[in-house]
Amino acid sequence: MTSRNPSPRADLVRDACTAFGAVLDGLGDDDSWAATGCTGWSVRDLVHHCAMDGLRGLVALHTPTTARPDRDAATYWTDWGGDPEAAAESRRRARVAASMLPDWDAVRELYRGTAGALVHAAEHRGSGGAVRTDGHVLRVEDLLSTLAVEATVHHLDLIQHLDGSPGPAADGLAEVRRVLTDLWEREPLEHWSDEHFARVGTGRAELSAPERAELGEYADLLPLFS
Repeated sequence: MTSRNPSPRADLVRDACTAFGAVLDGLGDDDSWAATGCTGWSVRDLVHHCAMDGLRGLVALHTPTTARPDRDAATYWTDWGGDPEAAAESRRRARVAASMLPDWDAVRELYRGTAGALVHAAEHRGSGGAVRTDGHVLRVEDLLSTLAVEATVHHLDLIQHLDGSPGPAADGLAEVRRVLTDLWEREPLEHWSDEHFARVGTGRAELSAPERAELGEYADLLPLFS
């Protein structure tokens, strides 16, 4: 039975996961070995990682707490990207974990099953209260934002070398833009698309010389997380 007060951000999670899954529908075994926008990760590695983030969401949605939130949808990301050694270790662990599923269909089905369960849990969870995740406490609304943002940014990684694949959900990209704007404490350049801001804001694309000149000292704050 659906909650009487479902979270408005449950739609973000559903749309982001659905768009990500639509890319997987068109990929065969050979495609699963393609490189992605994440250093050292193939499509298989990235999809497995995203399935594990879906699991994070499932666990968090079922780990309520009365503790006071110490992170929100934007500040959650301040822990990500500041430690190169930790990032490298995380990449290695993801590759090892993904290698335990040698069949591409198994990796794809793991994502589909986990994402489907996450969407169901998000849609049936009320919008109130707080939960624990990654050592922090977030409001449910903010947790769902982190899940949509992660799926959307990794969608860009997924399709980087897969020409013709469908892009992320528009509302997912808009949420990434909102979070990056909050972290940066300024609006992006007027001519930037949501996708371009997502790429430069998370270190997936370099600023051009004219962009850097226009931004001045704000350019040095990028990337905001990775």
